[in-house]
Amino acid sequence: MELIVDIETCGVELESLAESQQEYLLRAAEKECDETVKAEKMDDAKRYLSLYPFTAELVTIAFLNIDSGRTFVLCNSDKDENLLIEEKKIKYKMATEETMLKSFWHYVKQSKRIITFKGRTFDLPFLYMRSAMKKIKPTKNLLGNRFDTKSHLDLLEQFTYYGVTRKFNLDFYCHAFGIESPKGKGITGMEVKELFKAGKTKEIGVYCADDVRATFELYKIWEEYLKN
Repeated sequence: MELIVDIETCGVELESLAESQQEYLLRAAEKECDETVKAEKMDDAKRYLSLYPFTAELVTIAFLNIDSGRTFVLCNSDKDENLLIEEKKIKYKMATEETMLKSFWHYVKQSKRIITFKGRTFDLPFLYMRSAMKKIKPTKNLLGNRFDTKSHLDLLEQFTYYGVTRKFNLDFYCHAFGIESPKGKGITGMEVKELFKAGKTKEIGVYCADDVRATFELYKIWEEYLKN
């Protein structure tokens, strides 16, 4: 079994962090004399909280099984729920972040390979660190030799020849190769925090499912035309 995997995350409120953590994150902004530039850097610091496992939580994990073509999405909830929604060959299940992480490593253990887009520098390090913070031990090493694609294939690494050429985002590659972009559905990663705060986790799950679908289509391009 090979799985396409993608995650969405949501940063905490800056004020919820320890004072020393806030000071560390705002250090560059506080050095600015120009108030406009200072405000911009402070806004950036708050927005970037979603990128770090120490200042954000997992909102969704989407899995697309290459063999079956079916997608399963875990959505963050205050408690584990038996609610299982199925739409268009996609299943959505509500679970706590801890359960989401345990499920991820369970599926990883069963899979032959994980396929991601930018997974080596974002998704997987985020999952590893959040797991450690929840005292959950990973079941497989997915971040070993960068050039070994047996257990993990990062398509961004492949499409840039391991950083030799410029990196573009998933939306850009989709347009270039004639793939329907997930960004065309009206939601982007920038809206995730507001949707999560509003309790609209299912909507984020739909967006995450679109991401793995687009990644799968990009994978097929790599498999047919670029794989050596």
